[in-house]
Amino acid sequence: MYVIGIAGGTGSGKTTVVKKIRKQFKPKQVSFLAQDSYYRDNSHLPVKERQYINFDHPDSIEFDLLTDHIKKLRHGESVEQPTYSYLTCTRQDEVIPVEPRPVIIVEGILIYTHKPLVDLIDIKVFVDADADDRLGRVIQRDMNERGRTAEVVLDRYEKTVKPMHLQFIEPSKRVADIIIPQGGMNDVAISILLNTIEKKLK
Repeated sequence: MYVIGIAGGTGSGKTTVVKKIRKQFKPKQVSFLAQDSYYRDNSHLPVKERQYINFDHPDSIEFDLLTDHIKKLRHGESVEQPTYSYLTCTRQDEVIPVEPRPVIIVEGILIYTHKPLVDLIDIKVFVDADADDRLGRVIQRDMNERGRTAEVVLDRYEKTVKPMHLQFIEPSKRVADIIIPQGGMNDVAISILLNTIEKKLK
């Protein structure tokens, strides 16, 4: 089994890289865990307070559970990945069954900030992109998928996304084995990554 980490700033193109990896292999060869599924449940907070949660700080993630799930998959055990709603900022009742497979992908902006998790990852990939490009994607995504206005997105970017990126995410790039510049559109770098994974599996 080979665990691959895909990290990078918000809107850097991590999802695009993940899709290209999954497309390269058969469905029964790859399992996927998203860091975003492991955000802590905030149902105990009033609705208004949930609007101010800092989703870009490591404390917002239940890393112990994510790490435990990776360990269980490594030992051949299935796990139930939680699901999370950005609209309500709460964990949902639905779970996603994840089977142990030859390739396990774990993706998220903060996965390299938690050393016990980093120690379980065989290939650490960091998807890099210019701040302006990332901001444009974040505005479009949050308006379309998370019901936020452009003003709210920009305010959140200045108050939490940008400072947390500089404090936690950008420094975590130092642990990466492979850095993919220019986001998910760098076909040359992604081709090198895919070849590396194939060789390791063989």
